[in-house]
Amino acid sequence: MKKVAIVLTMALALCCGCAIAQDKGPAKTVADVFNGALTGVENEFVPAAEAMPEGKYDFAPTSGEFKGVRTFGQQVKHVAAVNYVLGAAILGEKPPVDLGGESGPESVKSKADIVKFLKDSFAYAHKALATLDEKNVTVAVKSPFGPNQMAKGTVAVIMETHPFDHYGQMAVYLRMNGIIPPASRQ
Repeated sequence: MKKVAIVLTMALALCCGCAIAQDKGPAKTVADVFNGALTGVENEFVPAAEAMPEGKYDFAPTSGEFKGVRTFGQQVKHVAAVNYVLGAAILGEKPPVDLGGESGPESVKSKADIVKFLKDSFAYAHKALATLDEKNVTVAVKSPFGPNQMAKGTVAVIMETHPFDHYGQMAVYLRMNGIIPPASRQ
């Protein structure tokens, strides 16, 4: 039985490899791969931010164990701020905007300003990802989260996964306010 499982696994791997080898599409660069993934994140996150009415940007759950959670607007600003921090780490520079605290700058308050801050952060993130290539994706940079170092590619992966943690919370906030998240609409 064990041999059968090994043979089947090898056959499956061979079939997958052949299918990939037959792909006649254009070769993608490292930057294309990372930017494509970030575009997928952006295409779900930004519409969710736009779906919440401005009057609900201060919404946070109150019943249950929700003391101290971020408001909807703070969730959006936090993701934008982290996009800037991660992009700056890849580019080896300071973020180009004032980030405030973990929940973004206090000066960014209206829905329009928050959504603009978010969209601008994704543009900056794409600019950073566009610099990645086969030679520098494994180059170590200072971690934006502490004294350690991490590869630029690792920073890029965090840039693509971090927003979904907050998207999940935002989707719940939207539903608690009777709004179906745009990505869930048919």
